[in-house]
Amino acid sequence: MGRAGLPRGCPLIGKLTGVVDSVAADAAIIDVGGVGYVVHASGKTLGRLGARGSAVSLLIDTHVREDAISLFGFAEGVERDWFRALLNIQGVGAKVALSILSVLAPDELARAIAAQDKAAVARANGVGPKLAQRVVSEMKDKASGIGLGTALAGGEVPVAAPSEAADGPMNDAVSALVNLGYRRAEAYGAVAKVMQKQGANVALNELIVHGLKELAQ
Repeated sequence: MGRAGLPRGCPLIGKLTGVVDSVAADAAIIDVGGVGYVVHASGKTLGRLGARGSAVSLLIDTHVREDAISLFGFAEGVERDWFRALLNIQGVGAKVALSILSVLAPDELARAIAAQDKAAVARANGVGPKLAQRVVSEMKDKASGIGLGTALAGGEVPVAAPSEAADGPMNDAVSALVNLGYRRAEAYGAVAKVMQKQGANVALNELIVHGLKELAQ
């Protein structure tokens, strides 16, 4: 049962503030006034919770089914935005969405989508090549439409459509950096920064040289 079918009187939790009781591989128990809430979260969010007894405040997405109420927690609003967006992709459930966010922080996921880097997404548990391709393909239009592009490097690097990134010196520079051993999403982010600083007409060799400098920082 989804949100449209919430039982009458069902609590829709949007935020929890309390202390860490325990942390497991895919969830934590947050003690709020003596009540322990099981909150599922990405590995990156769980890693930020701290030791038992640490104060914590998490944004919550509440999912209700006929047989269970599940809470999903996020340290930042942008991670929750990505989680919700990923759930709109066929084949991506809550577990898979958290798996993707465990290996790719929001800014890294934005770069992977902009660069159409399915290999980066496929690093997540439960994500095969076909699903990874579907994620980067379908998310390319959703990212800018729901404001997720601001997750990129201080909001300065645009989430470009593949047609924008696939032609001309930018694509050649990205390919050159990939051939040097960098991940496609990293290479795309570096080249995009260079183009923003120096303009869209920068020469290919300059893109590569300055791209390497960005990657070395």
